[in-house]
Amino acid sequence: MSRILVTGTNGQLGFELLRSLAGQGEVVEAGRERMNLSDPDSIRRTLREVRPDLIVNAAAYTAVDQAESEPDLAMAVNGIAPGLMAEEAQRLGAALIHYSTDYVFDGTKGTPYTEDDAPCPISVYGRSKLEGERAIKAVGAPYLILRTSWVYGMRGKNFLLTILRLAKERDELRIVDDQIGAPTWSRAIARATKGILERLGYGKQGFIEACAGQSGIYNLTAAGQTSWHGFTAAIIQNALNPGNRLLDRAPLLTPISTEQYPLPALRPPYSVLANAKLQRAFGVVMPDWKGSLAECMRK
Repeated sequence: MSRILVTGTNGQLGFELLRSLAGQGEVVEAGRERMNLSDPDSIRRTLREVRPDLIVNAAAYTAVDQAESEPDLAMAVNGIAPGLMAEEAQRLGAALIHYSTDYVFDGTKGTPYTEDDAPCPISVYGRSKLEGERAIKAVGAPYLILRTSWVYGMRGKNFLLTILRLAKERDELRIVDDQIGAPTWSRAIARATKGILERLGYGKQGFIEACAGQSGIYNLTAAGQTSWHGFTAAIIQNALNPGNRLLDRAPLLTPISTEQYPLPALRPPYSVLANAKLQRAFGVVMPDWKGSLAECMRK
């Protein structure tokens, strides 16, 4: 039976991947307690013990602001560890799927970024994720780098759960309205990943060759775009739905500028990613962010 090792299974994306990929083969969990991504020996030891034919790396250092004061740790997890996984994949004759971010861009383009646009990260987090991409590409093992954005779900730490908590605690929420992106449900990412594997024929002869032939970077985000303020408004609207009953009342929602809410890390003002390459290569069409959010909050 084919064996898939999934990292970051304590997180929201890793959790969804375990569910989506369960029927694709033997899925092996590699949470923090099993594989420490800041420890190269732990990475090598775990992969050599498990001997997967596919590594799906959903683990990452995602504390964007904290990374500014912990650059070495962010680089170890986001920049160095993916390269080590690629090296072990090459050694095992395996393939690697890795998730990256819209924050590899500075957000000055003003139209959706394609995979051919030159990255220019403006934060430690963004630079560490870009270094991970480069480390994977340098190895040469079969790989897919899937760039996503504004990931949320009903578990873990993310913007959706933060807003639901704050909406219960406060009478007013002041939310940035001049940063534009595409909120992407973790389950939609996992479903798309499964669709990609099915298109590549995972579990059948020739999968590694097929993956090698499609190696590269692909944008994988929800369709559409909004601001953090617009995302918040949609969260509250869905939470007030009688069928969801996640909130009893709506707080006052006030739009503010980035300058009015300074944070340690800079964010790209516009980080929408174009998904056309993903659709051409694998036939994967990502759902609109509003529909995904409604489905997520119904579940």
